[in-house]
Amino acid sequence: MKVLVIGGGGREHALCAAIRRSPRVSEVVCAPGNGGIAQGARCVPVSQKDLGDLLRVVAEERPDLTVVGPELPLSLGLADEMQRRGLRVFGPTREAAMLETSKAYAKRFMQRHMIPTANYAVCCSKEEALGALELFHAPVVIKADGLAAGKGVLICESKDEAQHAIAGLFSGQLLGTAETSVIIEEHLTGEEVSFLVLSDGKHAVPLVPAQDHKRIGEGDRGPNTGGMGAYTTDSMLDAKMSEWILSHIAQKAVDGMAAEETPFAGVLYCGLMMTAKGPMVLEFNARFGDPETQAILPRLESDLVEALEACVEGRLSETEFRWKPGASACVVAASEGYPGAYTVGHPITGLERAAEVPGVEVYHAGTSADGGQFLTAGGRVLGVTATGSTLRDALASAYDAMGRISFAGMAYRRDIGWKALGS
Repeated sequence: MKVLVIGGGGREHALCAAIRRSPRVSEVVCAPGNGGIAQGARCVPVSQKDLGDLLRVVAEERPDLTVVGPELPLSLGLADEMQRRGLRVFGPTREAAMLETSKAYAKRFMQRHMIPTANYAVCCSKEEALGALELFHAPVVIKADGLAAGKGVLICESKDEAQHAIAGLFSGQLLGTAETSVIIEEHLTGEEVSFLVLSDGKHAVPLVPAQDHKRIGEGDRGPNTGGMGAYTTDSMLDAKMSEWILSHIAQKAVDGMAAEETPFAGVLYCGLMMTAKGPMVLEFNARFGDPETQAILPRLESDLVEALEACVEGRLSETEFRWKPGASACVVAASEGYPGAYTVGHPITGLERAAEVPGVEVYHAGTSADGGQFLTAGGRVLGVTATGSTLRDALASAYDAMGRISFAGMAYRRDIGWKALGS
């Protein structure tokens, strides 16, 4: 069978690699892909912002299954249009994807279905937001309502900081476009966990949990990014807690969406804070996380394509997942200046030497290829991932491989998994 993957980042590289491992797959096509993805899949150009262009690629390629990686094509209604045409697509409809594309919608949905989350206020003007801010204690979280590529969440240590964040979001100064609504949210403390489930619209089946590192700086300092690294371990959540999260958050969300006649079929990403009062939802995403996918999929021993097809065909309850025991870690190599302005086109060296480290996969996030030379082409450039019997082993391999790679201005965190290691 032919599988088409939509997207061109590290998540899509990991998806392509896992899909290619299926004995049933004869060809993997990625649109638009990147320099690294092109080593194992046929890449075709497409504008991910243009629904018509996305549908053109689908019509030309005629895949047996399409897997949508990023959130933007989902927000445009790609899954809706493909379903209308009788085509098999893994990814939620535009309405179901509103769990990610509108934080206001998601908060109100959680309130309706009694899913634990932080207290909040949705504000449609700067004046309304400044007034509502008085009801919260600092630190406080200010969020853009719409999609912001992982950069729309601002943790403000003081009311002054929060006022500046509100002004910047409504003016467009912070994200480049002016927000029409923002969310003010109480600040939760605890450990963050990314709890991803596959869903066929009725059932939710969990993947192994992961922890992402959003801040650019070591010790979780500095501005938020799309993610600077992630790890998974067998001990991250015990069986009882995993079952509680599955039944009280993930399955409850799937049931709620079905009850509201917007069934959710695809990946539901539950971003959680493990507070003293129990798990609380920070955010929902309607697709695989990035870089969590790069850490999770190397541990999957069962057939990913079988699971994705089961979601599309409404038979997920029959599917079993098998996982490699132990741990995994993904460390992101970023361009100098990210998440702000950065330059591209820098030659990348050492990739072959990095791939020689046992248990390592190097996923390309923002690269291009010029002949036999890979060049930087994004803010997040590479995701160096390793598996191991312990997290310490996985991290040692990932950092060994990272140390063999070089490009001008390369930046990466040297403390991925530091809390789990007790350092």
